[in-house]
Amino acid sequence: MSNNNLKMINFDDTKVAFADKSNFDLKRMYFLFFTMNNPVIAKIGIWLTVFALKIHLPIKWMIKKTIFAQFCGGESLSDSKGTVEKLAASNIHTILDYSVEGEESEKVFDYNRDEIIRSLEMAATSQHIPTGVMKLTGFTAFDLLEKKQQGDELTNDESDRYVAFLERVDQICAKAVEVKKYLFIDAEETWIQDVIDEVVYTMMEKYNKETVYIFNTYQMYRTASLQNLKDAHQLGLDKGFKIGAKLVRGAYMEKERERANDKGYQDPIQPNKEASDRDYDEAVTFCIENINEVYLCAGTHNENSCRKTAELMEHHGIAKADTKVYFAQLYGMSDNLSYTLANEGYNVAKYVPYGPVAKVLPYLMRRAEENTSIAGQSSREFTLVKNEMARRKIA
Repeated sequence: MSNNNLKMINFDDTKVAFADKSNFDLKRMYFLFFTMNNPVIAKIGIWLTVFALKIHLPIKWMIKKTIFAQFCGGESLSDSKGTVEKLAASNIHTILDYSVEGEESEKVFDYNRDEIIRSLEMAATSQHIPTGVMKLTGFTAFDLLEKKQQGDELTNDESDRYVAFLERVDQICAKAVEVKKYLFIDAEETWIQDVIDEVVYTMMEKYNKETVYIFNTYQMYRTASLQNLKDAHQLGLDKGFKIGAKLVRGAYMEKERERANDKGYQDPIQPNKEASDRDYDEAVTFCIENINEVYLCAGTHNENSCRKTAELMEHHGIAKADTKVYFAQLYGMSDNLSYTLANEGYNVAKYVPYGPVAKVLPYLMRRAEENTSIAGQSSREFTLVKNEMARRKIA
């Protein structure tokens, strides 16, 4: 395919984007994105949902039929199998993401480790689940990571807990290697990210010798991320290991800026969207140019970034199906990107969160807020759904 043809990739073809959606699915999506398209209605809806659950109103069924069905694969691994199979029918892979948050105890951290290992064991049985994913704050207390990054001396108890944390991470990484699946490690806030990077690169040095299993995540809305990626590549060259790089724009902008302002240090976030887009595209270019040492997952909901990645692959002679490159989007969002790229023959994966409805609620609320706050995101989704309903003549 020439570059001229690549530019013809049509992300507006709703017949492709919603090929596996029933008319009922489209009506549900219409309702959700209509709501998210109105910030006032969305904020009221989020507040009412949280309040109703706090006072134990029986609304779980309503959540499960609406926002949960849109953005989650199921309440358990077995419950998510149908979602995996449905995506696979459209040549889209699944990344099963255990999205329970907010609980902190050693018992819960052990359970979370076991759950990620179970997800990798399930991945081993399916060619449609190429990777596992984990968030390191699922395996130890946030404040312990923060104290570690600050360089404060840990108590004996804290040291023991930190060792237990490292053991959990290593056990999961070892399982990913055993079942020959990628493992994506999510990025988090800057004030714990240095510690996370240190742990991830230790795992890469141990497990990414001949091929890549372990991926770090780089938030390109951070001013430091592009250089961090290049430094990681050099570290790998120096120590003899390969890098897995999942590139995203980022998820903690408001929190990061507020903390920087409160504590009086330089804002770590890019000054504007153009700067984030520039660094994202430069990072993609860097990965593609060093593809034998840096495997790439382009985690993006940006059409231009998807198109540019495809163009770079073509320019550097990288086959569409080369497993060194993946595109990834969140389940329930940007189907026009995922289904179109998959239809064109690229490796595409959906991040599919799962977990009990009440426990994944923080994740669902973030998705609702994100769609409301990102300029054009909900309106873009809403317009595409409306266009497909018009094409199908759905009233």
